[in-house]
Amino acid sequence: MPFLGKDWRSPGWSWTKTEHGWKRLVFFGHELDDNREISLKELCSDNNDNLFVGDVCELATTKRKKDLYNNNTKSQFVFRDKWIYVQKGSTKERHGYCTLGEALNRLDFSSAIQDMRRFNYVAKLFQLIARSQLTSLSGAAQKNYFNILEKIVRKVLEDHYNPRLVKELLQDLSSTLHSLTIHVGRCVLVGNVNIWLCRLETIVKWQQELNNLQIPEQMCTGVSFSDLPLHMQNKILYKLSDACDIINLGQATPTLHDLSENQMLWKKLCHFHFRDKPFCGSLVLTKTENVDWKLMYFTLQKHYPMKEQYGDTLHFCKHCSILFWKDFGHPCTANDPDSCLMPISPQHFIDLFKF
Repeated sequence: MPFLGKDWRSPGWSWTKTEHGWKRLVFFGHELDDNREISLKELCSDNNDNLFVGDVCELATTKRKKDLYNNNTKSQFVFRDKWIYVQKGSTKERHGYCTLGEALNRLDFSSAIQDMRRFNYVAKLFQLIARSQLTSLSGAAQKNYFNILEKIVRKVLEDHYNPRLVKELLQDLSSTLHSLTIHVGRCVLVGNVNIWLCRLETIVKWQQELNNLQIPEQMCTGVSFSDLPLHMQNKILYKLSDACDIINLGQATPTLHDLSENQMLWKKLCHFHFRDKPFCGSLVLTKTENVDWKLMYFTLQKHYPMKEQYGDTLHFCKHCSILFWKDFGHPCTANDPDSCLMPISPQHFIDLFKF
């Protein structure tokens, strides 16, 4: 006799005790009510959706509430677990594989962008998806992608945090969508092409809002950056790893301009980003004073990728094959879980789901 039910190897359902007995919980952002009882009036009505009984009725009700919740909100589903098992093939215990879109839905990027440590990481990841992986996302994942992207834009407009990175993200996304909708055609897009044209118009509107963004001058009654001693200002510049930030800071005052043109500063920047590259290691260690290190930095930048730095990243457990945010943790069975952890860069995240 065939077994019709959930796989016995799965974690099982979650239950809660009520005054009427035990009740199963279903997590789709909210705990959905379990409507099992059908009155005679409902059975005799013209609504064919109510002609289901038992578990079929429960699944139909759950699906309708899930669709209603998905259509009436711009947030992604809130899953109970903030981690995902990265599976690339079928085994006896697990069948199928994990996709990029599934990871995008499960890892709670909506909350991650509210954390300043993770904002740049998520924005860079979305930029890489916009460049090459947009067509690999399912329809639900694409909708979730644009909902989170809207939150990213709104956060920049409200907090004025790193608008340059988001402008680059929108520019890459606009170029990709323009190429897909105009030159390639609708065959590679999930959904109606008019929806994508509407999204393209929304992106143009976001770009206009960011271009018109005016950062108000903050009224500081205490000690400002320019009031610090020169050696302290110089130390702060040495902590910056982005050349554009150094150049922009140098445009603030003549003193900062002189500090930003310091050749030792640009030599340290070359050493930080390119010391592991062939030929560059011996170059940045040279003691000659005839090298224009600022010019050298931008020359090397054309040939080698820069080292990326983020306040917090996703981690991958090599023992469990689970991808997760370190603050949330994951159910690890290793004796020494910390030794199995590996930080995941945005590009590595994309590579994990290439089959």
